[in-house]
Amino acid sequence: MKAPDEAPATGDGDKAHSRYRIEALAKGLDVLRLFDESVTSLKLREICDRTGIPMPTAFRVVATLEEGGYLERLPDGSIRPGVAVLLLGSAALRGSSLVQLSEQPLRHLAEESGETVNLGVLVGDQVLYLARLRNSDLVTANIQVGSTLPAAYTSMGKLLLAYLSDAELAATLARHDFGTDAGPNAATSLDQLRERLAVIREQGYALQDEEVAAGLRSVSVPVFGRDAKPAAAINIAVASSRHDLASLRGPLLTRLRATADEISRLLRAT
Repeated sequence: MKAPDEAPATGDGDKAHSRYRIEALAKGLDVLRLFDESVTSLKLREICDRTGIPMPTAFRVVATLEEGGYLERLPDGSIRPGVAVLLLGSAALRGSSLVQLSEQPLRHLAEESGETVNLGVLVGDQVLYLARLRNSDLVTANIQVGSTLPAAYTSMGKLLLAYLSDAELAATLARHDFGTDAGPNAATSLDQLRERLAVIREQGYALQDEEVAAGLRSVSVPVFGRDAKPAAAINIAVASSRHDLASLRGPLLTRLRATADEISRLLRAT
């Protein structure tokens, strides 16, 4: 018996997509996906234009999401994500097996080093921070779990980019604007970044020397699961006034690699 409101399948390849698809829910998710760190609010007309959803339907979708706290309306009529979205995102990050398995090793690393440690994954041309144990002395931007930074400038981002093919790298960074929102030593072109990535691939770790922002350095190594490509990266971030590059390549890198090995063993065991 066909389920109520079930859309008929049009072919074998479409069955998984159409049999249980709820169009109204899909449209709501399409609306929520419009928002990121560069798009923080939109007018209803902009939502229609970007999703192709007709105005009457978009109005109802937005009203439903607004009622549930997933969207909120500003005094000028603009629409932005609501608190409920943040709660969902936070719960998803906390529930990630990668985050859960990494938590204790990262905490030990933070205690042993006395520095800020982070766990991140590559999402498009950005690094998404999944875990962060921050040293109060670190002078940096307001980065927290769920924050993103341009992969081309961060140690974790460069480390993960180094494992991409040339074609994958070009596609990933196709929309990245080099030279903006960067520190004084950041790469200013894709060719310059490629040279840095080649060094990273050879040495197996990535350094960031005031590429994100002046006064900030970090060193990153990969975390592997069962695949040949990294599942994530971890780093130690320091103030440049506290550690030079030799320090990052020495004791801090040794501790970092030991932690990455521990997390990788836990991932492969799951």
